[in-house]
Amino acid sequence: ALDFGNNCAQGEKSSEDCLYLNVWAPGNQTGNKPLPVMLWIHGGGNTGGGGQSISYNGAKLAGWHDVVVITINYRLGPLGWFRHPALSTGSPEDDSGNYGTLDIIQALKWVQTNIASFGGDPDKVTIFGESAGGFNVLSMQASPLAKGLFHRAIVQSGGLDITNVDVAAQSAREAVNNMLLIDGKVADRDAANRLQETMSPQELASYLTGKSADQIIAAHQHQAGSGDSKGSKAASGGSVDILGDGHVLPKDMKNAEIFSDTNNYNAVPVVLGTNRDEGTFFAMFDSNLVDHSLGFIPVGFKDEAAYVRAVRYGSDQWKLSGVDSLAIPMKTAQGDGVFAYRWDVDDLRHLGFIDLNVLLGASHGMEVPFVFGNLTNSVEIYYKGLMTPEVAQVSDSMMSYWAEFAYTGDPGKGRTGREVLWSGWQNGDANNPRLLVLDSAGDQGIRMSSERVTGDSLKAEFLSDRSFTDQQQYCEAYLRLFPDDNSGSKENLFVAAEYASLGRGGCGHYKEVMGSE
Repeated sequence: ALDFGNNCAQGEKSSEDCLYLNVWAPGNQTGNKPLPVMLWIHGGGNTGGGGQSISYNGAKLAGWHDVVVITINYRLGPLGWFRHPALSTGSPEDDSGNYGTLDIIQALKWVQTNIASFGGDPDKVTIFGESAGGFNVLSMQASPLAKGLFHRAIVQSGGLDITNVDVAAQSAREAVNNMLLIDGKVADRDAANRLQETMSPQELASYLTGKSADQIIAAHQHQAGSGDSKGSKAASGGSVDILGDGHVLPKDMKNAEIFSDTNNYNAVPVVLGTNRDEGTFFAMFDSNLVDHSLGFIPVGFKDEAAYVRAVRYGSDQWKLSGVDSLAIPMKTAQGDGVFAYRWDVDDLRHLGFIDLNVLLGASHGMEVPFVFGNLTNSVEIYYKGLMTPEVAQVSDSMMSYWAEFAYTGDPGKGRTGREVLWSGWQNGDANNPRLLVLDSAGDQGIRMSSERVTGDSLKAEFLSDRSFTDQQQYCEAYLRLFPDDNSGSKENLFVAAEYASLGRGGCGHYKEVMGSE
């Protein structure tokens, strides 16, 4: 194969003919011993991306460390996750709505059947992914249908949000409302609701299956005027959350329940990690915090202190949901084989008009090319001196750790045997080393740390924060950190009485204005 397949449907230059995967294997394999397999699940919010990105080129990782690297595609957006009652067939897979999840499982089945032909070991498969890909790695751990199809897992900037099927069905109904509005069959959302209620399941199924991929995607992206309620996912019809259908994924179970009992998940050696400044990826596009040129290019801070604060809280929240709140029950359930990291590399340039160290820092997704060793010119340009050897060395170390984990289930001292010892996660004493910090030698270097984030520690820090000078900003920040979550997958840290009395004037009236995010 000399060319990549199509991206899955997400707009231009994509297609429904997209369920392809890509394999990189060392060209100098010797002997008959099969090699570990590393299967990458791409990110992109489950609405974009593809396995053929230049950042995911597996040649260097495969060639340096004798592993077989695979990248895959899976259906995206409403073609990947959509559950409307009218489409019910009686098949638990078809009715699950988790089509993208099933695609990933099918790719793992392909590996079991075929990877030996490429020199890979079907009994030593590591799944790894970043952002939405990290969420999907955890969905493989949570899915009974993926049992036995993989043997290690690496979750980069992930987490797990399993949405209640009733919420998903409401989102699907709103997507149909959007289609009716776009087609001009109704004048407003209320009329769309009424018309949909009069349509039989057969009529609705025919209407939906008669739509093209582009029309389905457009309906999910459509915002039908100011009547939509407070920016909720259901109102926009834009939710592509994975669904707790009870067959592909657990129904009505919180993450702590799933990962505290090995009967409820596929317990394998696991690496959980985030980047120190995850929040910059989102905060830098916030017009309340950053000035932009041409509407999207950051050129300066409106309030640098507020920006740094928002990033800190957002990043700590991600670490809580994507690392600490998962590592604690997993460690209790499976004992050894739980590892954690934080990526801190921030040796970035000052552009004169804005400091990339503040704007980006160790931002969301910036570790990905380091994992694959693809430090191209477009990556190097962000770093001081177009990337110093100390920064580039972090990539070598990460590839070494990741490959050793694929071989043994323990990153240890890396494949080279010369890295800093990466020991497993520890519960209990707050002073126990439990986290590998990946940083350049020009800064503090790679090292073990005892740092951790809990819901209580994050809440205590926020409630004692006196740096907010605007009451509404304080209230909005509370809702971002501690949303009144109805997905059912995570512990709900929102406390109504606490929110109502927050700060100087309380927040009860703000929730009615902006809604729970």
